[in-house]
Amino acid sequence: MSTTATRLITLIMLLQRKPKQKAADLAEKLDVSVRTVHRYIDQLNQMGIPIYSERGPYGGFSLVRGYKMPPLVFTPEEAVAVYLGTSLVEEIWGRLYADAARAVTAKLDNLLPDEQRREVAWARHTLVATGMHRADHAPLAPLLEKLRQAARQRHRVTMVYQSRSRPQPLERDVDLYALVYRWGWWYVIGHCHLRSAMRVFRVDRIQELTLRQETYEVPDDFDVHQYLEQVSWFPPQFQVRMRFSPPAVDAALEERASWDAIEEQLDGSLVVTFGATDLAWAARIALWYGPQVTVLEPEALRKRVSEEARAIAAKYASLEGGPAPS
Repeated sequence: MSTTATRLITLIMLLQRKPKQKAADLAEKLDVSVRTVHRYIDQLNQMGIPIYSERGPYGGFSLVRGYKMPPLVFTPEEAVAVYLGTSLVEEIWGRLYADAARAVTAKLDNLLPDEQRREVAWARHTLVATGMHRADHAPLAPLLEKLRQAARQRHRVTMVYQSRSRPQPLERDVDLYALVYRWGWWYVIGHCHLRSAMRVFRVDRIQELTLRQETYEVPDDFDVHQYLEQVSWFPPQFQVRMRFSPPAVDAALEERASWDAIEEQLDGSLVVTFGATDLAWAARIALWYGPQVTVLEPEALRKRVSEEARAIAAKYASLEGGPAPS
């Protein structure tokens, strides 16, 4: 369902719950302009949904007395989509929306006919999305709630942020445009006043967060989905070339999506190329495959992997009581 269609339905439900609502109040609840609210009212009237207005301090927009939205009717597939969607909300947002997600499913349990309930029961036992948290996000719940509040009310925040590329944290004033869950981590997208540009911040690296009184406006042309397609989340700092020995070629090919280029060698080995953000991360990739992989370049990474491999060997040699490797 499009955003406009969703807002039209929401507008009907708002007027059904409470008559004589001002256009400004409806605009705030729908997160649109007053002009857009008037346009929605005209659209609903053209669709045959009777809405009238009363002038004066106690006036506003109302549905014609007696009008009720028809009951929701779902196909079995639509009912499954609602249940799967609420499950994902609970999985991703944790306790912030867990109660709301369970309340939705409880209400639907009382409304759905037998056919839909049987379809939902099958889906809940067969179509499962879980384990999306690569880390335990429960400690982040208070921080996520403050970020959600700031984004909803459009209050600027001041954060003390520890980036991966700097030894010391920096204080930044940020206008929040969106909260994004990606690759098992929560991110904030917004305008950073320190850099005077759009930036992406990982939520678990925010050490302190303060909501400010200053408000802001999200640019009309900002589209979070387009931004996610265009942004370079972790711009590579250098190119890595690694050679996989013939016994490890299958392992390399299983991860072909991770490599920028693959070169087959005459001896049956494979050379892969990929961009890396820092030496520590690239070294972990190389060490993951053990002695079956040789770093070809850059030289700084070869040295880093060699040092870490020696440190690992020395640690286990000391545990076993043997001599440290030379």
